[in-house]
Amino acid sequence: MKITENKTKSNSESSDIKKSVPWIYYVIFFAVLNESVFNVSTPSIAKQFDLEASGVSWVVTIFFILFGMGMVIFGKLSDMYSIKKLITIGIILYSIGSIVGFVLQSWYPAIILARAIQGVGGSAIPALVFVMVARFFTVEERGKMFGIITSIASFAVGIGPVLGGYIAGSFHWSYLFLVPLPVFLAIPFFQKILPNEQRRAGKLDIMGAVLLGMVVSTLILFTTEEHFLYLLVSFIALFLFLVHIRRAKEPFVDPALFTNPLYRSGLMIGFLIFGTVMSIMFVIPLMLNKMYALNTENIGLIMFPGAISAVVFGKVAGNMTVKRGSHFVVYVGLALVAISLLLQSSSIGLWVWYIGIALIMMYIGFSFVQTALTESVTQILPTHQIGVGMGLFNMISTISGAVVTALVAKLMEQELLDFPFHPAISNAQAYVYGNLILILSLVVVASAILYFVSFGKKAPQTVQETI
Repeated sequence: MKITENKTKSNSESSDIKKSVPWIYYVIFFAVLNESVFNVSTPSIAKQFDLEASGVSWVVTIFFILFGMGMVIFGKLSDMYSIKKLITIGIILYSIGSIVGFVLQSWYPAIILARAIQGVGGSAIPALVFVMVARFFTVEERGKMFGIITSIASFAVGIGPVLGGYIAGSFHWSYLFLVPLPVFLAIPFFQKILPNEQRRAGKLDIMGAVLLGMVVSTLILFTTEEHFLYLLVSFIALFLFLVHIRRAKEPFVDPALFTNPLYRSGLMIGFLIFGTVMSIMFVIPLMLNKMYALNTENIGLIMFPGAISAVVFGKVAGNMTVKRGSHFVVYVGLALVAISLLLQSSSIGLWVWYIGIALIMMYIGFSFVQTALTESVTQILPTHQIGVGMGLFNMISTISGAVVTALVAKLMEQELLDFPFHPAISNAQAYVYGNLILILSLVVVASAILYFVSFGKKAPQTVQETI
Protein backbone atom coordinates (compact mmCIF):
# COMPACT_ATOMS: atom_id res chain seq x y z
CA MET A 1 0.00 0.00 0.00
CA LYS A 2 2.83 2.37 0.92
CA ILE A 3 4.67 1.64 -2.36
CA THR A 4 1.52 2.40 -4.37
CA GLU A 5 1.04 5.69 -2.53
CA ASN A 6 4.66 6.73 -3.18
CA LYS A 7 4.36 5.82 -6.85
CA THR A 8 1.14 7.83 -7.17
CA LYS A 9 2.77 10.80 -5.46
CA SER A 10 5.81 10.55 -7.76
CA ASN A 11 3.62 10.48 -10.88
CA SER A 12 1.64 13.46 -9.59
CA GLU A 13 4.82 15.46 -8.94
CA SER A 14 6.15 14.58 -12.41
CA SER A 15 2.91 15.80 -13.97
CA ASP A 16 3.08 19.05 -11.97
CA ILE A 17 6.70 19.64 -12.99
CA LYS A 18 5.75 19.44 -16.66
CA LYS A 19 3.28 22.27 -16.07
CA SER A 20 6.27 24.47 -15.20
CA VAL A 21 7.74 24.22 -18.71
CA PRO A 22 5.92 27.28 -20.20
CA TRP A 23 6.91 29.32 -17.14
CA ILE A 24 10.54 28.24 -17.50
CA TYR A 25 10.52 29.65 -21.05
CA TYR A 26 8.68 32.77 -19.88
CA VAL A 27 11.16 33.71 -17.13
CA ILE A 28 14.28 32.90 -19.17
CA PHE A 29 13.13 35.39 -21.84
CA PHE A 30 12.92 38.26 -19.34
CA ALA A 31 16.19 37.29 -17.63
CA VAL A 32 18.23 37.26 -20.85
CA LEU A 33 16.43 40.30 -22.29
CA ASN A 34 17.85 42.52 -19.56
CA GLU A 35 21.40 41.56 -20.56
CA SER A 36 21.15 43.58 -23.77
CA VAL A 37 18.19 45.97 -23.43
CA PHE A 38 20.24 48.66 -21.63
CA ASN A 39 23.19 48.69 -24.06
CA VAL A 40 21.66 51.20 -26.49
CA SER A 41 20.59 53.59 -23.72
CA THR A 42 24.05 54.40 -22.34
CA PRO A 43 24.50 57.55 -24.53
CA SER A 44 21.21 58.95 -23.18
CA ILE A 45 22.21 58.17 -19.59
CA ALA A 46 25.66 59.72 -20.13
CA LYS A 47 24.05 62.88 -21.50
CA GLN A 48 21.56 63.21 -18.63
CA PHE A 49 24.20 62.83 -15.90
CA ASP A 50 27.07 64.44 -17.87
CA LEU A 51 29.24 61.32 -17.66
CA GLU A 52 32.27 60.08 -19.58
CA ALA A 53 32.16 56.68 -21.29
CA SER A 54 34.00 54.99 -18.38
CA GLY A 55 31.46 56.34 -15.89
CA VAL A 56 28.32 55.33 -17.75
CA SER A 57 29.77 51.90 -18.59
CA TRP A 58 29.08 50.91 -14.97
CA VAL A 59 25.38 50.65 -15.88
CA VAL A 60 26.28 47.60 -17.98
CA THR A 61 29.43 46.43 -16.16
CA ILE A 62 27.93 46.16 -12.65
CA PHE A 63 25.05 44.10 -14.03
CA PHE A 64 27.37 41.61 -15.75
CA ILE A 65 29.68 41.27 -12.74
CA LEU A 66 26.83 40.42 -10.34
CA PHE A 67 24.84 38.47 -12.93
CA GLY A 68 27.83 36.20 -13.61
CA MET A 69 28.71 35.86 -9.94
CA GLY A 70 25.09 35.34 -8.89
CA MET A 71 24.70 32.36 -11.20
CA VAL A 72 27.39 30.48 -9.29
CA ILE A 73 25.96 31.49 -5.90
CA PHE A 74 22.39 30.45 -6.74
CA GLY A 75 23.73 27.27 -8.35
CA LYS A 76 25.56 26.45 -5.13
CA LEU A 77 22.54 27.34 -2.97
CA SER A 78 20.36 24.98 -5.06
CA ASP A 79 22.39 22.10 -3.62
CA MET A 80 21.27 23.15 -0.10
CA TYR A 81 17.84 24.76 -0.53
CA SER A 82 14.77 24.09 -2.65
CA ILE A 83 14.57 25.65 -6.10
CA LYS A 84 11.05 26.85 -5.28
CA LYS A 85 12.36 29.07 -2.46
CA LEU A 86 15.43 30.31 -4.34
CA ILE A 87 13.71 31.27 -7.61
CA THR A 88 11.07 33.17 -5.64
CA ILE A 89 13.79 35.15 -3.85
CA GLY A 90 15.57 35.79 -7.16
CA ILE A 91 12.44 37.07 -8.93
CA ILE A 92 11.56 39.33 -5.98
CA LEU A 93 15.08 40.85 -5.98
CA TYR A 94 14.93 41.28 -9.76
CA SER A 95 11.62 43.17 -9.42
CA ILE A 96 12.86 45.30 -6.50
CA GLY A 97 15.87 46.38 -8.58
CA SER A 98 13.54 47.37 -11.42
CA ILE A 99 11.30 49.47 -9.16
CA VAL A 100 14.24 51.16 -7.38
CA GLY A 101 15.81 52.11 -10.72
CA PHE A 102 12.61 53.57 -12.11
CA VAL A 103 11.61 55.48 -8.97
CA LEU A 104 15.11 56.90 -8.29
CA GLN A 105 16.00 57.55 -11.95
CA SER A 106 17.28 61.07 -11.26
CA TRP A 107 20.06 59.91 -8.88
CA TYR A 108 22.93 58.11 -10.65
CA PRO A 109 24.22 56.11 -7.61
CA ALA A 110 20.70 54.68 -7.27
CA ILE A 111 20.79 53.66 -10.96
CA ILE A 112 23.98 51.69 -10.30
CA LEU A 113 22.50 50.16 -7.13
CA ALA A 114 19.34 49.18 -9.01
CA ARG A 115 21.36 47.52 -11.78
CA ALA A 116 23.36 45.64 -9.14
CA ILE A 117 20.16 44.34 -7.50
CA GLN A 118 18.81 43.40 -10.95
CA GLY A 119 22.04 41.52 -11.66
CA VAL A 120 21.82 39.51 -8.43
CA GLY A 121 18.11 38.73 -8.78
CA GLY A 122 18.21 38.10 -12.53
CA SER A 123 21.10 35.65 -12.17
CA ALA A 124 18.88 33.29 -10.19
CA ILE A 125 16.70 32.61 -13.22
CA PRO A 126 19.18 31.07 -15.72
CA ALA A 127 21.13 29.40 -12.89
CA LEU A 128 18.07 27.70 -11.42
CA VAL A 129 16.40 27.01 -14.76
CA PHE A 130 19.38 24.90 -15.87
CA VAL A 131 19.41 23.07 -12.53
CA MET A 132 15.63 22.59 -12.75
CA VAL A 133 15.86 21.08 -16.24
CA ALA A 134 18.80 18.83 -15.29
CA ARG A 135 17.23 17.71 -11.99
CA PHE A 136 13.55 17.25 -12.83
CA PHE A 137 13.49 16.12 -16.48
CA THR A 138 14.71 13.06 -18.38
CA VAL A 139 17.66 13.10 -20.77
CA GLU A 140 15.29 13.13 -23.78
CA GLU A 141 13.20 15.97 -22.34
CA ARG A 142 16.35 17.93 -21.46
CA GLY A 143 17.66 17.93 -25.03
CA LYS A 144 14.42 19.39 -26.40
CA MET A 145 14.11 21.92 -23.58
CA PHE A 146 17.69 23.15 -23.91
CA GLY A 147 17.00 23.69 -27.61
CA ILE A 148 13.92 25.82 -26.94
CA ILE A 149 15.69 27.71 -24.12
CA THR A 150 18.51 28.49 -26.57
CA SER A 151 15.97 29.76 -29.11
CA ILE A 152 14.31 32.01 -26.56
CA ALA A 153 17.64 33.30 -25.22
CA SER A 154 18.87 34.04 -28.77
CA PHE A 155 15.66 35.89 -29.57
CA ALA A 156 15.88 37.88 -26.32
CA VAL A 157 19.49 38.89 -27.04
CA GLY A 158 18.57 39.87 -30.62
CA ILE A 159 15.42 41.79 -29.75
CA GLY A 160 16.90 43.47 -26.64
CA PRO A 161 18.70 46.36 -28.40
CA VAL A 162 15.74 46.90 -30.76
CA LEU A 163 13.24 47.03 -27.89
CA GLY A 164 15.60 49.11 -25.77
CA GLY A 165 16.11 51.62 -28.57
CA TYR A 166 12.36 51.93 -29.18
CA ILE A 167 11.48 52.43 -25.50
CA ALA A 168 14.34 54.86 -24.84
CA GLY A 169 13.54 56.82 -28.03
CA SER A 170 9.75 56.89 -27.67
CA PHE A 171 9.54 57.42 -23.89
CA HIS A 172 12.61 57.69 -21.64
CA TRP A 173 15.52 55.35 -20.90
CA SER A 174 14.27 54.91 -17.29
CA TYR A 175 11.29 52.90 -18.59
CA LEU A 176 13.77 50.14 -19.44
CA PHE A 177 13.81 49.34 -15.73
CA LEU A 178 10.17 48.26 -16.02
CA VAL A 179 10.86 45.71 -18.79
CA PRO A 180 11.59 42.76 -16.40
CA LEU A 181 8.56 43.35 -14.12
CA PRO A 182 6.24 40.85 -15.93
CA VAL A 183 8.49 38.08 -14.57
CA PHE A 184 6.85 38.66 -11.17
CA LEU A 185 3.71 36.92 -12.48
CA ALA A 186 5.58 33.59 -12.47
CA ILE A 187 5.97 33.45 -8.67
CA PRO A 188 2.52 32.03 -7.75
CA PHE A 189 2.80 29.39 -10.48
CA PHE A 190 6.25 28.24 -9.37
CA GLN A 191 5.02 28.19 -5.76
CA LYS A 192 2.17 25.90 -6.79
CA ILE A 193 4.00 23.65 -9.28
CA LEU A 194 7.55 23.12 -7.97
CA PRO A 195 8.10 20.38 -5.36
CA ASN A 196 9.06 21.03 -1.74
CA GLU A 197 12.54 19.51 -1.93
CA GLN A 198 14.40 18.32 1.11
CA ARG A 199 17.99 19.22 0.27
CA ARG A 200 21.06 18.33 2.31
CA ALA A 201 22.07 20.55 5.20
CA GLY A 202 24.99 22.87 4.59
CA LYS A 203 26.25 26.41 4.75
CA LEU A 204 27.46 28.87 2.14
CA ASP A 205 31.22 29.42 1.99
CA ILE A 206 31.20 33.24 2.24
CA MET A 207 34.98 33.61 1.94
CA GLY A 208 35.06 31.47 -1.19
CA ALA A 209 32.21 33.48 -2.72
CA VAL A 210 33.97 36.79 -1.94
CA LEU A 211 37.26 35.61 -3.44
CA LEU A 212 35.58 34.33 -6.61
CA GLY A 213 33.66 37.61 -6.81
CA MET A 214 36.96 39.50 -6.66
CA VAL A 215 38.38 37.34 -9.46
CA VAL A 216 35.40 38.01 -11.73
CA SER A 217 34.96 41.73 -10.98
CA THR A 218 38.65 42.68 -11.24
CA LEU A 219 39.05 40.69 -14.47
CA ILE A 220 36.10 42.51 -16.07
CA LEU A 221 37.37 45.85 -14.71
CA PHE A 222 40.79 45.16 -16.24
CA THR A 223 39.25 44.58 -19.67
CA THR A 224 37.20 47.79 -19.45
CA GLU A 225 39.53 50.14 -17.53
CA GLU A 226 42.87 48.67 -18.75
CA HIS A 227 44.66 49.13 -15.42
CA PHE A 228 47.10 46.28 -14.77
CA LEU A 229 46.51 46.61 -11.03
CA TYR A 230 43.09 45.00 -11.61
CA LEU A 231 44.73 42.08 -13.41
CA LEU A 232 47.24 41.62 -10.59
CA VAL A 233 44.46 41.63 -7.98
CA SER A 234 42.52 39.13 -10.11
CA PHE A 235 45.45 36.68 -10.20
CA ILE A 236 46.09 37.05 -6.45
CA ALA A 237 42.39 36.51 -5.69
CA LEU A 238 42.34 33.44 -7.97
CA PHE A 239 45.37 31.96 -6.18
CA LEU A 240 43.81 32.58 -2.76
CA PHE A 241 40.49 31.13 -3.99
CA LEU A 242 42.14 27.90 -5.18
CA VAL A 243 44.04 27.56 -1.87
CA HIS A 244 40.89 28.29 0.14
CA ILE A 245 38.59 25.74 -1.56
CA ARG A 246 41.16 23.01 -0.92
CA ARG A 247 41.17 23.76 2.81
CA ALA A 248 37.53 24.71 3.46
CA LYS A 249 35.20 22.14 5.00
CA GLU A 250 32.34 23.00 2.65
CA PRO A 251 34.01 24.95 -0.18
CA PHE A 252 32.03 27.33 -2.39
CA VAL A 253 33.20 25.33 -5.41
CA ASP A 254 34.07 21.66 -4.91
CA PRO A 255 37.73 21.20 -6.00
CA ALA A 256 36.65 17.83 -7.44
CA LEU A 257 34.95 19.79 -10.24
CA PHE A 258 38.33 20.93 -11.52
CA THR A 259 39.79 17.43 -11.34
CA ASN A 260 37.21 16.37 -13.94
CA PRO A 261 39.07 16.83 -17.28
CA LEU A 262 35.83 16.83 -19.29
CA TYR A 263 34.40 19.63 -17.16
CA ARG A 264 37.61 21.66 -17.49
CA SER A 265 37.46 21.26 -21.26
CA GLY A 266 33.76 22.23 -21.25
CA LEU A 267 34.58 25.46 -19.39
CA MET A 268 37.40 26.28 -21.79
CA ILE A 269 35.35 25.56 -24.91
CA GLY A 270 32.42 27.56 -23.54
CA PHE A 271 34.70 30.53 -22.86
CA LEU A 272 36.26 30.43 -26.34
CA ILE A 273 33.03 29.98 -28.32
CA PHE A 274 30.82 32.38 -26.37
CA GLY A 275 33.60 34.98 -26.32
CA THR A 276 34.20 34.59 -30.06
CA VAL A 277 30.54 34.97 -31.05
CA MET A 278 29.93 37.92 -28.69
CA SER A 279 33.01 39.72 -30.04
CA ILE A 280 31.85 39.12 -33.63
CA MET A 281 28.53 40.76 -32.74
CA PHE A 282 30.61 43.74 -31.57
CA VAL A 283 32.88 43.85 -34.64
CA ILE A 284 30.33 43.38 -37.44
CA PRO A 285 28.31 46.59 -36.82
CA LEU A 286 31.55 48.61 -36.78
CA MET A 287 32.72 46.93 -39.99
CA LEU A 288 29.36 47.45 -41.74
CA ASN A 289 29.44 51.13 -40.80
CA LYS A 290 33.02 51.74 -41.95
CA MET A 291 33.18 49.53 -45.03
CA TYR A 292 29.59 49.93 -46.28
CA ALA A 293 28.59 53.28 -44.68
CA LEU A 294 25.42 51.70 -43.26
CA ASN A 295 23.41 53.47 -40.56
CA THR A 296 22.07 51.79 -37.41
CA GLU A 297 18.74 50.78 -39.00
CA ASN A 298 20.37 49.10 -41.99
CA ILE A 299 22.93 47.35 -39.80
CA GLY A 300 20.03 45.96 -37.78
CA LEU A 301 18.38 44.83 -41.01
CA ILE A 302 21.50 42.86 -41.99
CA MET A 303 21.86 41.22 -38.56
CA PHE A 304 18.21 40.57 -37.70
CA PRO A 305 17.64 37.54 -40.02
CA GLY A 306 20.44 35.76 -38.17
CA ALA A 307 18.84 36.38 -34.78
CA ILE A 308 15.47 35.11 -36.05
CA SER A 309 17.08 32.01 -37.59
CA ALA A 310 18.55 31.14 -34.17
CA VAL A 311 15.01 31.10 -32.78
CA VAL A 312 13.88 28.57 -35.39
CA PHE A 313 16.96 26.37 -35.31
CA GLY A 314 17.30 26.27 -31.52
CA LYS A 315 14.37 23.86 -31.44
CA VAL A 316 15.89 21.89 -34.33
CA ALA A 317 19.12 21.64 -32.32
CA GLY A 318 17.18 20.31 -29.33
CA ASN A 319 15.46 17.60 -31.36
CA MET A 320 18.72 16.69 -33.09
CA THR A 321 20.49 16.44 -29.71
CA VAL A 322 17.91 13.87 -28.60
CA LYS A 323 18.13 11.84 -31.84
CA ARG A 324 21.84 12.07 -32.74
CA GLY A 325 23.47 12.92 -29.40
CA SER A 326 25.00 16.12 -28.06
CA HIS A 327 28.47 15.48 -29.50
CA PHE A 328 27.25 15.29 -33.10
CA VAL A 329 25.31 18.56 -32.69
CA VAL A 330 28.33 20.34 -31.17
CA TYR A 331 30.47 19.35 -34.17
CA VAL A 332 27.81 20.52 -36.63
CA GLY A 333 27.46 23.82 -34.74
CA LEU A 334 31.20 24.45 -34.55
CA ALA A 335 31.58 23.66 -38.26
CA LEU A 336 28.82 26.15 -39.16
CA VAL A 337 30.36 28.89 -36.98
CA ALA A 338 33.86 28.33 -38.40
CA ILE A 339 32.63 28.31 -42.03
CA SER A 340 30.54 31.41 -41.36
CA LEU A 341 33.55 33.32 -40.01
CA LEU A 342 35.69 32.25 -42.97
CA LEU A 343 32.98 33.51 -45.34
CA GLN A 344 32.59 36.77 -43.41
CA SER A 345 36.33 37.46 -43.42
CA SER A 346 36.53 36.72 -47.17
CA SER A 347 33.43 38.75 -48.18
CA ILE A 348 34.37 42.17 -46.78
CA GLY A 349 33.94 44.76 -49.53
CA LEU A 350 31.72 42.48 -51.65
CA TRP A 351 27.90 42.51 -51.72
CA VAL A 352 26.81 43.25 -48.13
CA TRP A 353 24.24 40.45 -48.08
CA TYR A 354 27.07 37.92 -48.36
CA ILE A 355 27.88 39.05 -44.82
CA GLY A 356 24.18 38.80 -43.87
CA ILE A 357 23.90 35.23 -45.17
CA ALA A 358 27.11 34.22 -43.38
CA LEU A 359 25.71 35.72 -40.16
CA ILE A 360 22.61 33.53 -40.48
CA MET A 361 24.92 30.50 -40.64
CA MET A 362 26.80 31.74 -37.56
CA TYR A 363 23.64 32.26 -35.51
CA ILE A 364 22.36 28.78 -36.44
CA GLY A 365 25.71 27.20 -35.56
CA PHE A 366 25.85 29.07 -32.27
CA SER A 367 22.35 27.89 -31.31
CA PHE A 368 23.50 24.30 -32.01
CA VAL A 369 26.62 24.73 -29.86
CA GLN A 370 24.72 26.40 -27.00
CA THR A 371 22.13 23.63 -26.86
CA ALA A 372 24.43 20.62 -27.20
CA LEU A 373 27.39 21.92 -25.15
CA THR A 374 25.06 22.58 -22.22
CA GLU A 375 23.74 19.02 -22.50
CA SER A 376 27.32 17.66 -22.74
CA VAL A 377 28.27 19.44 -19.51
CA THR A 378 25.18 18.24 -17.61
CA GLN A 379 25.93 14.67 -18.69
CA ILE A 380 29.37 14.68 -17.06
CA LEU A 381 28.27 16.17 -13.72
CA PRO A 382 27.00 14.01 -10.86
CA THR A 383 23.70 15.12 -9.36
CA HIS A 384 25.23 16.81 -6.29
CA GLN A 385 27.47 18.98 -8.50
CA ILE A 386 24.92 20.10 -11.10
CA GLY A 387 23.95 23.31 -9.28
CA VAL A 388 27.39 24.85 -8.79
CA GLY A 389 28.81 23.17 -11.91
CA MET A 390 26.23 24.68 -14.26
CA GLY A 391 26.39 27.99 -12.38
CA LEU A 392 30.14 28.18 -12.95
CA PHE A 393 29.74 27.16 -16.61
CA ASN A 394 27.14 29.90 -17.16
CA MET A 395 29.30 32.46 -15.36
CA ILE A 396 32.34 31.65 -17.50
CA SER A 397 30.22 31.92 -20.65
CA THR A 398 28.77 35.27 -19.54
CA ILE A 399 32.05 36.97 -18.60
CA SER A 400 33.80 35.61 -21.70
CA GLY A 401 31.72 38.00 -23.82
CA ALA A 402 32.93 41.00 -21.84
CA VAL A 403 36.57 39.84 -21.68
CA VAL A 404 37.05 38.73 -25.30
CA THR A 405 35.13 41.73 -26.70
CA ALA A 406 37.35 44.11 -24.70
CA LEU A 407 40.49 42.37 -26.01
CA VAL A 408 39.19 42.54 -29.58
CA ALA A 409 38.36 46.24 -29.14
CA LYS A 410 41.94 46.85 -27.95
CA LEU A 411 43.37 45.02 -30.97
CA MET A 412 41.27 47.18 -33.29
CA GLU A 413 42.04 50.41 -31.46
CA GLN A 414 45.80 49.87 -31.69
CA GLU A 415 45.50 48.57 -35.28
CA LEU A 416 47.76 45.60 -34.48
CA LEU A 417 46.22 43.58 -37.34
CA ASP A 418 46.38 46.34 -39.94
CA PHE A 419 48.61 44.53 -42.45
CA PRO A 420 48.08 42.25 -45.48
CA PHE A 421 47.59 38.69 -44.21
CA HIS A 422 44.20 37.37 -45.34
CA PRO A 423 44.68 35.97 -48.88
CA ALA A 424 41.20 37.09 -50.03
CA ILE A 425 41.51 40.72 -48.80
CA SER A 426 43.20 43.35 -50.97
CA ASN A 427 41.45 46.48 -49.64
CA ALA A 428 43.74 48.13 -47.06
CA GLN A 429 40.72 49.42 -45.10
CA ALA A 430 39.53 45.84 -44.60
CA TYR A 431 42.81 44.38 -43.29
CA VAL A 432 41.92 44.79 -39.59
CA TYR A 433 38.44 43.26 -39.92
CA GLY A 434 39.43 40.47 -42.32
CA ASN A 435 42.45 39.37 -40.28
CA LEU A 436 40.60 39.56 -36.98
CA ILE A 437 37.62 37.49 -38.14
CA LEU A 438 39.99 34.97 -39.78
CA ILE A 439 41.86 34.55 -36.47
CA LEU A 440 38.56 34.08 -34.62
CA SER A 441 37.59 31.35 -37.10
CA LEU A 442 40.83 29.56 -36.17
CA VAL A 443 39.86 29.84 -32.49
CA VAL A 444 36.63 28.00 -33.34
CA VAL A 445 38.59 25.28 -35.17
CA ALA A 446 40.87 24.93 -32.12
CA SER A 447 37.77 24.60 -29.92
CA ALA A 448 36.45 21.81 -32.15
CA ILE A 449 39.78 19.97 -31.88
CA LEU A 450 39.74 20.39 -28.08
CA TYR A 451 36.17 19.06 -27.93
CA PHE A 452 37.12 16.04 -30.07
CA VAL A 453 40.20 15.27 -27.97
CA SER A 454 38.24 15.64 -24.71
CA PHE A 455 34.80 14.22 -25.50
CA GLY A 456 35.40 12.06 -28.59
CA LYS A 457 32.58 11.06 -30.92
CA LYS A 458 30.08 9.29 -28.67
CA ALA A 459 28.49 10.68 -25.53
CA PRO A 460 29.32 8.79 -22.32
CA GLN A 461 26.58 7.36 -20.13
CA THR A 462 24.99 10.16 -18.14
CA VAL A 463 26.80 10.49 -14.79
CA GLN A 464 23.66 11.31 -12.82
CA GLU A 465 22.11 8.02 -13.87
CA THR A 466 25.11 5.91 -12.91
CA ILE A 467 25.66 7.39 -9.46
